[in-house]
Order: sequence, then structure tokens, then C-alpha cells
Amino acid sequence: MQEMASDWNELKLVLAIARARGLSGAARALGIDHSTAYRRLQGIENRLGLQLFERLPGSAYEPTSVGARMAAAAERMEDEALALAREIAGRDHSLAGRLRVTSSETLAYRMLTPHLAAFRRAHPGIVLELAIDNRMLSLARREAEIALRPVRPKEADLWGRKLADIAWTVYGAKASLEPRGTPAEPCDLETHPLIAWEEGTAGIAAAEWLSSAVPASAIVYRTNSLINQLNAVKAGIGLAVLPCFLGDPEPGLVRVLHESVPELARELWIITHVDLRRTARVRAFFELVGEGLWRDRILFEGRSLELCAQSAE
Repeated sequence: MQEMASDWNELKLVLAIARARGLSGAARALGIDHSTAYRRLQGIENRLGLQLFERLPGSAYEPTSVGARMAAAAERMEDEALALAREIAGRDHSLAGRLRVTSSETLAYRMLTPHLAAFRRAHPGIVLELAIDNRMLSLARREAEIALRPVRPKEADLWGRKLADIAWTVYGAKASLEPRGTPAEPCDLETHPLIAWEEGTAGIAAAEWLSSAVPASAIVYRTNSLINQLNAVKAGIGLAVLPCFLGDPEPGLVRVLHESVPELARELWIITHVDLRRTARVRAFFELVGEGLWRDRILFEGRSLELCAQSAE
């Protein structure tokens, strides 16, 4: 190698392309356009006199041995920089500055926003950023500082607490159920029009459960958004599998299967990186928003209707 890349921006570009396996994803990650990423990569390769990536069909980029070594070195440097940044942030005792939180669209729509409003009233010096994303954003890379996730964290460097169990069942609009009657068992669902996720959806338990419970011919509407599924049920398009905290509060909806579906039970966790757990902003969020969501666990766990029925007796 004639001259090793010394510019951190060059190393970040190589790392981003290696991670994304392409220029488009790398450009998005770095906040630049595709043509800029292309020109910068060409400039690095021309200066070094080496090819860092093989251009494959379909716009894919595969690191060469030199490109892989450079990306690995960049990742080690990034890890060190992030660890230092987390250590410094972990010693921050001020209730001011930015706090980036990530949550699913569904949780933010129904449950989270009132607690965020209460947090802002209590801590006006903190600027909240909410990243609505169903992907697992990296807390180690500071893509977010706090995450609300429907699964127990497995990474050793994450710290948090369980807030509630999350129950799911099938819902329908009262008016649309009257002509056909209410199904008593999952096997009866196929006699009703159903709302489902996009074909080929993987990794979503409710989508997989529904595809195994009913034939594809029963599906009349597909969407990758749970909020849109909720609206489609309300409009009378069909039945849908929804979390109870989304379906139970809707006055026009009823549970088609009265009990929650055990196979779809999930957990709600609030987590942060272990290095950030003593940061004042993070502690304040855990105490106010985490506690608020914990107090809502009756709705998360699908027990709100039972309590309403008991109080009416």
C-alpha cells in the first residue's frame, strides 16, 4: 500500500460502505448524497492505487482484502471514540442538552407521547429527539441513548428494566361483525375478511401467527403499518391482530378472540447503554417516563377490560 488513509472521514466512508454493502446505504448513514460518496471513494482508491471494493451486480459493493482491513481498523477507532464519548456523557450530571430516544410507531402513537410531554414539563432544559423506528437502533454507536423495545435485551453492555408484558389478540369493528357473527376460535377466523402484513414479512410474531392460522385467501388487505391496520379495522375492512394497548381503548372495536393469544405475548423494556445509566438525563427519563409506562401496564397486559367489567358489576 503506497499511502495509508489518514483522514478519519475517509475511514468512516470505507466503514459505512462495508456495513451497507453499497454506496446508497453508506451515503444515507453519513448524511451525504450518492454522487459525493462515489467521488470520495474514487479519490481514496486513486490516491492509494488500490481497489477497496469489488463492484458486484445489483449495485452491491464487496470489500477486497485491503478494504476489509481498512474497515476493521475504522471500526476499532469508532469503538474507542464512542466508548470515550459514552464515558464523558456518563459523568454528565446536568439536566440539560439533547436526549435521543427510539421507540416503535405503535408505542409512540398510543402510549408514549403523554409521558414525553410530562417529561418536558418537568425538565424544560432537555431537548428530546424521538426516533420512530421498528429496527433495533444501536445504543453502543449512540444511534439512540434510550430505547423502548418489545424484547428483553441480550447484549451484555445494555442495562434497563422490564416495564410490562404486552398482550395481543384479534380485533374487529362492531358493525362489521354483526352480519357474520363473532369467531369463537382461531380456526373460525378464515370465515371473515382479514387484514395482514405484507407478503413475505419475517420476524414479526403476529404476522407469522396469522399466516399459520388462516389461508391466504382470507386476507383482503395488507399493510406494513400497525397504525394503518388499526385504521383499516375501524373502517370495517376486516379483522386484524393488534396489541391490546392499541385495540382496547378504541370505542368502535371489540375483541374477536376475548382472551389474548399466548403465542404473541411480548415484553416492554426500557434500556440504555451501561456507560450511560448514571447520566442525569437518562436517569430522569427512566424515573419519569419509565415509571409512567410501568403504571400503564394494565393496558399493556390486556387487563383493562377485565377491570372495567369488574367495576361495573
